[in-house]
Amino acid sequence: MNYTFASATILLILITDPIGNIPIFANALKNVAPERRARVILREVLIAFVLLLTFMFVGESFLRLMNLSELSLQIGGGVILFLIALRMIFPPPKVESDEPMGEPLIVPLAIPAIAGPSALATVLLLVSQAPERRLTWIAALCVTMTVSAVVLVLAERIQRVAGDRFVVALERLMGLVLVAVSIEMMLRGIRTFIAQVASA
Repeated sequence: MNYTFASATILLILITDPIGNIPIFANALKNVAPERRARVILREVLIAFVLLLTFMFVGESFLRLMNLSELSLQIGGGVILFLIALRMIFPPPKVESDEPMGEPLIVPLAIPAIAGPSALATVLLLVSQAPERRLTWIAALCVTMTVSAVVLVLAERIQRVAGDRFVVALERLMGLVLVAVSIEMMLRGIRTFIAQVASA
């Protein structure tokens, strides 16, 4: 798939899922002083950004080391995105933990809430398909992290104004879009594979 800056940004926003992360962040930060929550959120978003940015630069070397082709990455990435999308549409039951939590660091907010396996696979896919457009993908990642930071810092206001039902409905709508994107990725990968086999 030939991604543009806009389509790559939208894809990254769908995968990092800032709307769906609102309940996760709210639960993880409930024992953090209100005046520190924005700082913690910005710190975790920055950590996730650095990790994803690092993966953009080492991604090609990782592919060569593991002897992975772009085709296998595209099909595998499509499968991962499909599973993530299904979890967005049909979320598993939430398990409440009684263990007291202090201020979260890296886990579970930066990883895996923001920079999870699907986000890592996506930046790897973008760079592997068009390494000469790395600056475009970095710009898309910057916009994505900015959107995530703004949404998560304003999470409490969004929940109060829009309500939990709207947040859930919006996340499921994003999940439906991501299902279509993942299926398109898999179909393109399969068509490319069939064409390669036919021409061999």
